[in-house]
Order: sequence, then structure tokens, then C-alpha cells
Amino acid sequence: MNAPSPVTEPETVEKGWIRVNPPVFIGAGGLCLLFVLFAVMVPETAEALFSAIQSWVVNTAGWFYVLAVALFVLFVIILAMSDYGHIKLGPDHSEPDYSYGSWFAMLFSAGMGIGLMFFGVAEPVMHTMAPPDADAGSIEAARQAMRITFFHWGIHAWAIYAVVALSLAYFAFRHGLPLTIRSALYPLIGDRIHGPIGHAVDIFAVLGTLFGVATSLGFGVMQVNAGLNYLFGMPIATGWQIVLIAIITCFATISVVLGLDGGIRRVSELNLVLAVILLAFVLLAGPTVYLLKTYVQNIGAYLSGLVETTFNLYAYEPRGWIGGWTLFYWGWWIAWSPFVGMFIARVSRGRTIRQFVIGVLLVPVGFTFMWMTFFGNSALHMIIDQDITQLAADVEANTSVALFQFFEYLPWSTISSLLATILVVTFFVTSSDSGSLVVDMLTSGGTDEETPVWQRIFWSVTEGCIAAALLMAGGLAALQTATIASALPFTIVMLLMCWGLVRALRIEVVKRVTLRDAMIAPRVAHRPVTWEKRLSRIIHHPGYQEVSNFLKNVVEPSLQKVEAEFAKRSVTATVAHDDQDRVWIEVDHGDEQQFFYSVHARPYVPPSFVVRDTSQKRGKELRYYRAEVYLLEGGQDYDVMGWTEEQVIADVLDQYEKHMHFLYATR
Repeated sequence: MNAPSPVTEPETVEKGWIRVNPPVFIGAGGLCLLFVLFAVMVPETAEALFSAIQSWVVNTAGWFYVLAVALFVLFVIILAMSDYGHIKLGPDHSEPDYSYGSWFAMLFSAGMGIGLMFFGVAEPVMHTMAPPDADAGSIEAARQAMRITFFHWGIHAWAIYAVVALSLAYFAFRHGLPLTIRSALYPLIGDRIHGPIGHAVDIFAVLGTLFGVATSLGFGVMQVNAGLNYLFGMPIATGWQIVLIAIITCFATISVVLGLDGGIRRVSELNLVLAVILLAFVLLAGPTVYLLKTYVQNIGAYLSGLVETTFNLYAYEPRGWIGGWTLFYWGWWIAWSPFVGMFIARVSRGRTIRQFVIGVLLVPVGFTFMWMTFFGNSALHMIIDQDITQLAADVEANTSVALFQFFEYLPWSTISSLLATILVVTFFVTSSDSGSLVVDMLTSGGTDEETPVWQRIFWSVTEGCIAAALLMAGGLAALQTATIASALPFTIVMLLMCWGLVRALRIEVVKRVTLRDAMIAPRVAHRPVTWEKRLSRIIHHPGYQEVSNFLKNVVEPSLQKVEAEFAKRSVTATVAHDDQDRVWIEVDHGDEQQFFYSVHARPYVPPSFVVRDTSQKRGKELRYYRAEVYLLEGGQDYDVMGWTEEQVIADVLDQYEKHMHFLYATR
């Protein structure tokens, strides 16, 4: 197999008011409508059917889930530690689109969000009061509860997201394929990703995203309702929850209309700020030293038992517990991975694979562990050490009010509950708007071009309508079990994604080695240059017009001569230029990777000795340009400004000879 090269995008209907990939848009929309009608009209039948499917998955395929998730963790860690870690998710010259702060904020908000608010207190308490291997309510049960909570919310969840995000970002940003799930299968099925197989994969991803986000919104609005009930006495009722969904969906729609930079990024950053404030409050208002000690000890317990916990299926001592918790979580993260993975990929362009894996695995996990410790261990300290057993009873009775019941035993409970309610709302907004963005990208062919605003509004409103309809029908439980069951086939897709990514990365490494080690003919001789002229060229900083003229008068004629020589030998080559001062030649190799050589006029800030004692504005006016060479994989970081036609032609032939050596090595 050869390395992927840019291929034709899926056929889209593209007019001024619409941009969609019809099979995915219509197929996903129709199936979504049928599914919701089924859950709304016959909720008991739907719940029974999906529960039966989930039971079958847990009892029959539990081992497959556990093994697959373990492989995903090993896969991303090995990639980061290997030589592949230096490869960028984008061209070699690309830089990250977002700062580390904005990037981490969006990772955190999209990846966990409402779940931390919902389970931060509830899960540790529930494991303590009903542990798999200890006496209920004991110190050992508390230790085990935190280890299990860390296990469910730790690197396994983020490794699942990382597999999808890494594959999509690599193929979309480095090889020019659409940013859709189908692109990850390109190394395995080639251009057939644009046929029925690719459509089916993307439709499945759309459905998983819509149902996963809608289910999360349903649980989130229950918690918002509980918070408003605590603060203002709002009745806890389905009608009020539907009103809340409508209101918050309006905020999410505004955010998604503003786009990734204007809306989603800013709301995500607000999420992170509010979360840090709430976290600091719990740390300072609770047993501070105890929480810091347990944070360190919990991490140690998690790491020391990681391998055993990962592969523990309770095969020798069967327990229904694993199906209700661990397998539930693995299925849930996998079901969410198309949505979260695509969103993470979208915001990770320009990172290296190593930066990506470290950022995705360690930073959100560290914050998540801190959150679960400060909230979970504070609650356990109240129950076990302060004998506030009512909190455990409240959690068992209704997990959606667990957080607000917890705040009652801390100072300033009204303020903290208000802040928590606002945070749930902003997480709600982030989940909805990022989900809408992902679905819109999937149904419009996965391009980076702006789609019409109405399409993003349509999917944002659709998510809210699904959540509202299922709340009215009492069908959230059925939808939850259906989402988990649907994770089984997508697990197979994820394993194929790993295989395809490894194949593509191996080809890329082969290309790097061949380009470095290929023996090529010596360059053409040219007249010697005096050292004075050489020094003059080194310190000269040409302006824009000078480099533009060089591209027009030297580089383009040189490439045209090469094009003509290829034509004499019946090889198709094309020379072109654009209005961004780029000129290039592309040589067609049929099914194999094309040869691409271009020269760009790239601006640079002058050295300090040139702009010394000048204003910032004056410095911009003095910036200089280089005529830099770019190949298919990105910029090569060398300047051909001032070269002769013969030298430019010689450089093109050097790169072409290396490219041919690469093709021979991979045949």
C-alpha cells in the first residue's frame, strides 16, 4: 500500500444555501426520525429491546470490550514513545491552531463535561456503599471506590477518544482527506471510502453523536432542574425540564452560529475557569490536607493496580457489577468516540503525535482525577468520618441531586450550588454546540469550508428535540442502552482505524528514510560565486515584490521546462500558480502517490539587528520574504531565492529522484 494522497471528496450538494453529502444527511436524518418515533411511541418495547441487546453484549462480548480498550491504551502510548511521535498532524510546517490553554479547555469540556458534574459525588459514594469486593461503607470500600472511579474516568476513556481523534487528524490534516470517520479507513479500502461503505460509517457516526449528546443533555437538564429546585424551588417535572432544554438549546445555537473560535472556544474557556473556581472552593472548604493526601494516594493505587484492573472480568467469581459499571463505561466512551474524537481532531491540527497523546491522555486525566478526589473524597469523609449517612441515602435515592445535597454540608451552599448550576448549563451548551459542529461536518462531507448557518442551527435544534422527546416518553434509559449496544460494531471499526493508521505511518517513515538516504546524481555545475557575493546574498532580506518577481521570472519558467521535458517522455505533469504567490509542478503517477514540488513566497520578521530601534508597525513594513520549497508533506525549510534556472531545475530533479526511490521502496 502507498501512503495516502489527496483524493476526491465525497460528492456534495453545494449551493449558496446548502452544503450536504446527500446519502449521509438524508440517511442519518431519516434513521434518527424513525428511532425517536419508535422510542416515543412504544417506550416500553424500545426499552425492553435495547436492554436485551445490552444484556447480550455484556454477557457474550464483555471480554472483547475489555481486550479492545486495553489495546487502545497500549496503541496510543506506543505511538507516542516511538519514532512516529515526531510526525505532525498536518504538514511539516504547520503550527497549532490554538494555544495550550484553549486546547486543554476544549478537550476537557467536550470529553467529560456534564459527566463530572453528575458523577463527581455520586459514583464514589455508590461504589463505597455497594462495592464489588469489600464490606459496604468500610474504609477498604472507600479505597476501592476511588480506585474504581479513577479507572472508569482515567486514561482508558481518553485513549478511546485519542484513537479516533489521532486517525482523523492525521489523514485529514496531513493527507488532505475529508475530516470524517470514513477517512481513517482509506489505507484499507482506498477510494471506496467515498462509496456505500464510507456513507454507512459516517451515518453510524452521526447517529452515535446525536443520540449520545441527546442522552447527555437529558441527564444534564435533570441536574439543572435539581439545582434550580434547590435554589429557587422550581418543581422537578418533565415539563420544566423541556422548557430548560429549549432555553439552553437557544444558548447552544447562538454558540454554534458563532463558530469554533467565536463561540465554542470561549464557552470552553469559561467552563474551565468556573470548574477551577468550584474545585478550589471544595478543596478549601473541605478537609484540605486530607484531600491532598488522598489525591496522591489515589493516583498511586490507580497506577499500581492498573494492569490487573484493566483485564479483570470477574471470570472466576461472576458479578453483575462489571456489566453495570466497567462494561457500561467502556461502551459509553466508545459510543461517544465519533463525536469527541472528531471534535478533538478538529482542534488539534499542527500538534505532533507525541504532543497530542501527552496532552489528550495526561492533562484532562490529571484534572479529572483532581475533580473526583476533591468531590468524591469530601463526600466519603462526610459519610465515614463525620457520620453524615443521610448524604449516602440521598445519593442512592436520586443521583441528579447528589451534588446539591453535598453542598448543603459545606459553607456558602447557596452560592456554590448556583455556581454548579451555571457550570452544568455551560457544559450543556458546550456539549450541544460541539456535537452540532461535528454532525454538520459529517453530513456536509467533512471539509473545513464554512457551511450555511441554518445547517448548524438545524442540528443544534435536532439534538434538543431528541432529548425533549425522549424525556416526555421516558425513553432516556432505552436510548442509553441502545447507545451502549451500538458501541460493539464501532469497536471493530476502531480496531481497523488502528491498523490503517499504523500502515500509513510505516509508509511515511519509509518515505523519510528514502528521502534522506537516496543516492542521487550530482547537481549541475554552475559558475563559482565570489565570497563577497555569497555574503551579500546571505545577509540580503528581499521584499515581497522581489520574491514575487523571482517566482514569476525564474521559478515558473524553470518548472515549465521540466513540464515540457516530461511531456516528451509521455509523462503527465502540470505547472500552475495562484494569487497567493505560489507556483508548483505536479507529476501524475496514476494510483501511486503524485510528485508535488512548489515554491511559496513566505514572510518573515526581520532579525533584531535590522529592526533595532523601530516601532512594531515599522517592523511589519520591513519584513522580508523567502522563496521556500514545499513538498506534499509540507515545507522543507530551505530558500531558493537568487538561484538560477539551472539550479532550480536541479533541485526539482533531486526531489523527484528521491520520490521515485520512495515509490520503488514501497512497491
